[in-house]
Amino acid sequence: MKNNNPRKTGGPPGKNKRGGSKFSMNRDPFFSNSKRRKKNVDEDIESEEEEDLDGGMSNGGGESGEEEEELAPEETAEEKRQRIAKVLVEKLRAREKELEDEEDEEGEREFEKEGERDSFVAKKLMQQQLEDSGRLRRAIASRVQKPGSVDGFEVLVKHRQSVTGVCLSDDDSKGFSASKDGMILHWDVESGKAEKYQWPNEEILRSHGTKNPEGRVTKHSRNVLALAVSTDGRYLASGGLDRHVHLWDTRTREHIQAFPGHKGPVSCLTFRQGSSELFSGSFDRSIKIWNVEDRAYMNTLFGHQSEVLTIDCLWQERVLAVARDRSMQLFKVHDESRLIFRSSTSSLECCCFIDNSEFISGSDDGNIALWGVQKKKPVYIVKNAHALSTDVNSGELKDNGRNYSGHIAASWVSSVGACRGSDLAASGAGNGSVHLWTIEGAGKGIQPLHDLPLIGFVNSLAFAKSGKFLVAGVGQEPRLGRWGHNSAARNGVAIQRLKLL
Repeated sequence: MKNNNPRKTGGPPGKNKRGGSKFSMNRDPFFSNSKRRKKNVDEDIESEEEEDLDGGMSNGGGESGEEEEELAPEETAEEKRQRIAKVLVEKLRAREKELEDEEDEEGEREFEKEGERDSFVAKKLMQQQLEDSGRLRRAIASRVQKPGSVDGFEVLVKHRQSVTGVCLSDDDSKGFSASKDGMILHWDVESGKAEKYQWPNEEILRSHGTKNPEGRVTKHSRNVLALAVSTDGRYLASGGLDRHVHLWDTRTREHIQAFPGHKGPVSCLTFRQGSSELFSGSFDRSIKIWNVEDRAYMNTLFGHQSEVLTIDCLWQERVLAVARDRSMQLFKVHDESRLIFRSSTSSLECCCFIDNSEFISGSDDGNIALWGVQKKKPVYIVKNAHALSTDVNSGELKDNGRNYSGHIAASWVSSVGACRGSDLAASGAGNGSVHLWTIEGAGKGIQPLHDLPLIGFVNSLAFAKSGKFLVAGVGQEPRLGRWGHNSAARNGVAIQRLKLL
């Protein structure tokens, strides 16, 4: 019996002379060229290593240096914080050095100045950190001078229909406003010069993510109910009756993205300070979280049993929301929990953070309440804060029959605002005035400060960080309906300059 196994005959694969059968491995290219293939692979590998070594020796390690640069570790979060902190400290030192008028040539005195400057910078940074965290409240209300009869609200920007939302950039130099006709304006606080945002056509909107409107509607509604701007000032978000959250680029004033998902009108928007997270509240009783940098949906918060009307957020991942179910809820996003605060007699219309532990709300019975995270009931209530007068500054006030607890729409507290980290707050309604309030510490209460005449429904309020001015979005009609009308009001954005002592 003949043995065709090349290993047993001692011949290498591919050298078997008896490989005449069709199953012989001589005809198999893998076995016939195995040595040649292995040699070529080895030669290729050796040649690459030699080229790398030669190139590194001849070029002085230039290529390897480039590879090291490419493979260099990225900046960590801790290193980034340290770098930003160093830059901030240097800026504060330079600013304090510029403010020094006296110059001393003696080295000892100069050393003392340097030490005093560093201690002052340290105190300033500590105070800023306490104010941002809400543990230290700035005393601004006591410094606000009472405005004279001439120093009232000034119309800064005009709109054709009622203004539904206003917001300010982080540096208080730019402002944004929107109205019921879909007009979105970008304006300068000092000059009032406004630039209009142009809505794209239906084809571009679909390419940016919009879905076909449901029901009998044939095209997307331009009615804007909410507006919010990011902390870095790059993004502007708008929402309205078309059930989408629209994202705009503030530098080019162009539409860049649309977020579908809500099953009802988008009634409120807010950015988490210092981040790219956007929160949107809707009539579908939900709050959705978006990431504007990634253009992505993140999560949905449930809890309210009726339409969500207003939301607010600070630095922490906590969202404050009010709805028509007579409740205000504080959602802790990271912990996936929530705190429920209930109003016993009325429906809450608006809310606003004062700091991380306190917030205020306005209701449709005209009351303003101060709340704390430690109690589920209001700490202090100002009843009938916006009492309705018989003649609202000679303006014609019409009510379409919608009454609640004996109060018509003009006395509803439609908007509240607070100067972040301070004791100054404001509230607006349709009774012809905006009220300034002093928030007393440790939940002691709310005290009236000044009344600022302003005809019309005050649908939105925004304070400057410095507390030097207050902007109000005014209209002839309420933000979410048409159950009231004041023909004497001027649709637009009004600004009140506040003089501080």
